[in-house]
Amino acid sequence: MIKALLGLLAAPDPAPLATQDAELSLAALLVRLARADDHYEEIEKLRIEHVLATRRGLGHDEARALREAAEALEAEAPDTVRFTRSLKDKIAYEDRIGVIEALWEVALADDARAAAEDALIRLAANLLGVNDRDSALARQRVAAQRG
Repeated sequence: MIKALLGLLAAPDPAPLATQDAELSLAALLVRLARADDHYEEIEKLRIEHVLATRRGLGHDEARALREAAEALEAEAPDTVRFTRSLKDKIAYEDRIGVIEALWEVALADDARAAAEDALIRLAANLLGVNDRDSALARQRVAAQRG
């Protein structure tokens, strides 16, 4: 499955992904974000699993398995552009804002803002076609939920 998805992502003009592949792409994007500051911590792994479980209604073991598959995909995957393009082509604008919120949940999981994470979220928002205002509001919503 990962090999097939890598092939789709590596294509010059990848076709829209199936829902399962889109969720794996999202999970890999979350992993890439968590690894962006060179500190991939347990709290970030747990936050990724929480985001995936919440979005898909997965149990703990299923969310962990999806995160682990995403880790393997992210380690071998092409650039971030391909992850985001595949998601942009598959999901509605409102759901793309949800992707930005998911990225902020992971970025803020360790209670530290890293420049590399901020930069990746800005890039992802731009590539997903999410405007600056909606991206900022997504960050504010996540920060407010964290208290």
